[in-house]
Amino acid sequence: MPQLSLKEYASLIDLNNPYQPSFFYVNQSEKNLKELIESLLKENEDLKDVEIPQEYKGKRSLLKAILNTREPNPFDSTFLQKLDSLLQTELKEKSVVEVEELEMVSDLVLENPFNQSDKFILWQGDITQLHADAIVNAANKYMLGCFQPLHACIDNVIHSAAGPQLREDCNTIMSTQEELEKTGGAKITRGYNLPAKFVLHTVGPIVPKGTELTEKQREELASCYVSCLELANEIAEIKTIAFCAISTGVFGFPKPEAANIAVRTVNDWLNTHSHHFEKIIFNVFSDEDYKEYFKVFQI
Repeated sequence: MPQLSLKEYASLIDLNNPYQPSFFYVNQSEKNLKELIESLLKENEDLKDVEIPQEYKGKRSLLKAILNTREPNPFDSTFLQKLDSLLQTELKEKSVVEVEELEMVSDLVLENPFNQSDKFILWQGDITQLHADAIVNAANKYMLGCFQPLHACIDNVIHSAAGPQLREDCNTIMSTQEELEKTGGAKITRGYNLPAKFVLHTVGPIVPKGTELTEKQREELASCYVSCLELANEIAEIKTIAFCAISTGVFGFPKPEAANIAVRTVNDWLNTHSHHFEKIIFNVFSDEDYKEYFKVFQI
C-alpha cells in the first residue's frame, strides 16, 4: 500500500475535531500521579514488582518511563482525564510561549539574504511550550514515538508532553498505511495536551557517524521541510509552524548544513507556492544550534 494522503487518514484520527484537554482532576497532581502509576502497573504483568518511589520527582519519572515504553493501546476516559489534568498543570507551571511575542528575523538581522524573513522567527527554547498552530516532530520510520524510557530526543519530549493519545493516532495512521514512513515524508495529528493544535511528524535522513554527507541526504532533509509545509498548507487553521532542527540529534546530520538547508528550503517554498502561513519559527534548543542558524541569517 502507498503512503497515505491526508484525506485518507484525517477522519480516522478525528483530526478536524479540536481536542479539549480535561481539567476535571486539576489541582490533584500528587493523587493523580499515584493513581496513574498504579493503573499502569496493574495493566502490565511485567511491572508487577516495580516499587513506586516515595518522592514526587521519582514518581513522575516512573510514570513518564512507563508511558514511553507502553505499546499503543487505548486508555479509559478516567485515566486520560487524570493524565490531561496532570499535563495541563505542568504546562501552566512551565508557562506557554506566545508566537506573537517573539522577535522576527527581519528585526533581529536587518540585512539578511532572505526575502521571507519578515515571516521568520529564530527561537531558542522548549518546543512543547510554544503556542504555534503546528509544531514539527522529528520522528523515526515507525512513527510511534521513542520507546526508550526518559530518552532526551525531541520525539520523546513531544510525545510525553502531548500524552499517549498522540501515539494512538500515529498507530492508527501506520496500521492503515501498512508500511513504514518514508524518509522526507510527513503526517499530521492533533496536539492534545500541547499548546500547539497540531503536530507534524516527519522522518529525516540518518547520517551515520564518520560518513560523508551525500546529495541524497541533503535532498531528503529538504523534502522534510517541503512535505511539512505542503501538508500544513492543506489545513486553513495552520498559519504558524515551528520547525525543530530535523535530523541534527541522534540522526547525525551536520548542524551547519542542516540549518542552511532548513532556512533556504522554507524561503524558496514560500516564494514559489500560494499559502496562508504568517510565521515560520525555527526552533533550537542548544546555544550551538542557535549560533548555526544565526550564521545562516548573516550570510
